[in-house]
Amino acid sequence: MDADQHPFSTLSPARVVAAIESLGFWLPGEPFALNSYENRVYLVHDDERRRWVAKFYRPERWSDACIQEEHDFLAELASAGVAVAAPWCDAEGRSLQHAEGFRFALFPQRPGQAPELEDPDHLFALGELIGGVHAVGERESFRHRGVMELDAMVVEARERVLAGPWLDRHQRQAYERITAALHEALAAYRWAPERAIRVHGDCHIGNILGRDADFALVDFDDCLMAPAVQDLWMLITAQSPEERHMQLSEVIEGYEQQREFDRRELALTEPLRTLRLLRHSAWLVSRWEDPAFPVAFPWVADAGYWESHIKTLEQQRQALENAPRWLA
Repeated sequence: MDADQHPFSTLSPARVVAAIESLGFWLPGEPFALNSYENRVYLVHDDERRRWVAKFYRPERWSDACIQEEHDFLAELASAGVAVAAPWCDAEGRSLQHAEGFRFALFPQRPGQAPELEDPDHLFALGELIGGVHAVGERESFRHRGVMELDAMVVEARERVLAGPWLDRHQRQAYERITAALHEALAAYRWAPERAIRVHGDCHIGNILGRDADFALVDFDDCLMAPAVQDLWMLITAQSPEERHMQLSEVIEGYEQQREFDRRELALTEPLRTLRLLRHSAWLVSRWEDPAFPVAFPWVADAGYWESHIKTLEQQRQALENAPRWLA
């Protein structure tokens, strides 16, 4: 697809400003594009010196009902005192806005920096924050947003990569073999539907901002129904067993200030890591027609990237073999 044919090609700074000002704001400056690829996200400030994050949703990715559930969940969390950025609503109570074929929303900016995962106080605070999200998340279920299903998501990711020209003959054979082995290994990790609650879904440190030990969780674009551990495992990054134990202990201690954590779900850590590895590469190739992606991720077109990816998947297969047994 040519750059001028992509859905975001017409989203100029002037149109961003016009869309926001159509809601009754006045923006004295230009929008500043933030580091986002799935959607287009801008930092703006209005004439009252308020700072907003404007998120323009990728066309055809989510239905209006899916986006509204994201917004409603954020409003529910904010009402419960959880540190999130709930979307701005107009006089009619609408948070999802429309302008010139785009759907967008305004969120108050949550300033700050990413947490330090070596700091016990930060880990405790993150656990408490996520526990608060989940204490609200378990009250109800999403009706329109997705449900995390290992089997279906692995198959989808595998097919997306194999459908394109990314792999040479040798790599294709290796990728087919290792992903088939991973698919088979993950069959042992299916969980009961009642384990799934409303979660953030993409809880890496880039989506957590704050200062000292006061953090907020942002960007609920991937929220879905999943086991609670989906929002915790990415916080455990240390290499040594002793440091990993420290991280996990602090996170869970903070989490259980808000909600009990079923430690059996820790057995899902390596399966969920496997799924993320597979889905990340599939996401990159599925968005390649977006001109922003070849510029930001040029290495995806190199054979070396796929060689490295296949080796990583091989290592992940070994990690799965050594992972704790899943006892649902």
